[in-house]
Amino acid sequence: MTASATTLVREELVGLPVEVVAASNPDLVGIEGDVVMETTRTLGIEQDDRVLQVPKADATFEWTLSTGTGVRTAGERLVGRPARRTEKGGDSTWR
Repeated sequence: MTASATTLVREELVGLPVEVVAASNPDLVGIEGDVVMETTRTLGIEQDDRVLQVPKADATFEWTLSTGTGVRTAGERLVGRPARRTEKGGDSTWR
């Protein structure tokens, strides 16, 4: 399935290009690169041959989809185990 603005929070995030556009820690703003790792509470973003851990709940992310479209997502919508987040169904807030 190809990620879209409406389905992004249910998609696999590893491999997608992302930029931190807002964060409670100003040092995190501007981090951009590909997501190489995801945990329950953090995203590992590869930048300049380093992997930087960014807390999901404290940031707003802008994703670049394969169509070139940019999608902003509040990080608190992404908090959760990756496997469980992508499996949500029914009346889930993820849809």
